Amino acid sequence: MSQKPGSILGGMFLTAGSCIGAGMLGLPILSGMAGFFPAILMTLLAWVFMTFTALLLVEVNGWFKGQVNIVTISEKAFGPKGKIVSWVLYLFLFYSLLIAYIAGSGSVFSAFLQKAFHIDFSPSIIGFLFVLSLGFVVYLGTRLVDVTNRFLMIALIIAYVGMMFLGVQKIDANLLQYQNWSYLILPLPILVTSFGFHNMIPSLTAYMNGDLKRMRITIIGGSLISLIIYTFWQVMILGIVPVFGENSISNVFSQGGEITKSLIHYLHSPWIIIFTQVFAFFAIITSFLAQSLSVMHFIADGLKVKPIKKNNRWLILLALIPPYLFALTYPGVFLKALSFAGGFCAVILFGILPALMAWVGRYSRKYSSKYHVIGGKISLIIAILFSSFLVLNELGRILGINIFINY
Repeated sequence: MSQKPGSILGGMFLTAGSCIGAGMLGLPILSGMAGFFPAILMTLLAWVFMTFTALLLVEVNGWFKGQVNIVTISEKAFGPKGKIVSWVLYLFLFYSLLIAYIAGSGSVFSAFLQKAFHIDFSPSIIGFLFVLSLGFVVYLGTRLVDVTNRFLMIALIIAYVGMMFLGVQKIDANLLQYQNWSYLILPLPILVTSFGFHNMIPSLTAYMNGDLKRMRITIIGGSLISLIIYTFWQVMILGIVPVFGENSISNVFSQGGEITKSLIHYLHSPWIIIFTQVFAFFAIITSFLAQSLSVMHFIADGLKVKPIKKNNRWLILLALIPPYLFALTYPGVFLKALSFAGGFCAVILFGILPALMAWVGRYSRKYSSKYHVIGGKISLIIAILFSSFLVLNELGRILGINIFINY
C-alpha cells in the first residue's frame, strides 16, 4: 500500500520557511539603497525567475522514480563532472547558510532573553542548544519537521503581523518616493538567495510521493507567501527608516549591519522590540529546519545511502557539525563567505544548472517527465543569460569593476 502524499499546505509552509530567514533582515538595506519602486520591481523579477527555475527542477525530478537530490540529477545530466560541481557549490552555499542561522540564533535569542527577562546567556551556549534541539527534530524525519515547522510558521506570522500593525502607523509616504536607479541590481543577489528554496524540491517531491501536480501548487503557493511577506516587509522598513542620516539605511549599509536596530530606533516601542526579535528568531529556526533537512538528504543521496532513522544519526552529524564548528570558531569570516556564496553559488545552482539540466534532458538525451515547464528553448536561454548576467555583475562589483551598472 502506497504512502499517502504529504500536505500541500505543509509543503507550502516548508517552502516559505526555507525562503524566510536571516537574509530578510539584510534585504531592506540593499533594496533601500535603490528605493521603494526599484526594490519592488527587483523583488518581482527575482520571484518570477526563481519560481520558474524551481519548476524546472520539478520537471527534471520527474526523470527519477525514487528520492534523489541535485548531485544525482547533475550526474545524470552532465556526467561525473556535473556531480563534482554541484557538490562543491551546494555544500559551500548551504553550509554557509547554516553557519548564519547558528550564529544568528545565538546573538538574536540571547538579546531577546536579556531584553525580555534580563537573563544573560552566552551566544555560544544558545548556538549549541539551538543545534542540539533542532538537529534532533531533523533526525526524527521529514514529517516531524513538517509538523514542527507549521507551529513555528504560525508564531512567525503572529510576530510579523505584530510588527506590521505597529509599523504601518508610522509609515511616511514621502520616504517611499526615494529612487536611485544606479543601485537597481544591488539587491538581486540577496533576493535570489531569499527565494532559494530549490534545495527543498527533491525532499518535497518524495514527501508528495512524486505527485508533480501537487508539487507545482506547493512551489507556486509557498513562493507567493514569501513574495507577499517580502513586499510588505520592504514597504514598512523603507517607509519608516530614512535612507540618509543617523540610524539610516545608508548608515547601516556602510557598517554592514542589519536593519532591526534602526527600526526599533524609529518606532520607540517596547512591543516592536519583542515582535522584531521573536520574528528574527523564528525566521532563523524555520529556515534552519528546512535547510538542515535538505542538506541531510543531499548527503545521503551523494553517498548512496537511504535517509532512514538508523542512518540519520551520522547523516545529521555530517550536516550540522561542520557549520556549527565554523560558526563557533570563525563567525566573522562567514559574512564575507555568505556574500560570495549568495552572489555566485546560489545563482549558478538555482539559475544556470536547472536550465541546463532541462535543456539536456529535453533536447539532447530525450528524458521523459510527467511535467514540462512552458516556454521551450527561449525561456531556458533567457534564464541562462539572466543568471550569467548576475554572476558577472556580482564578480564586477566585488572586484570594483563596473561591468553593467555604475555603482
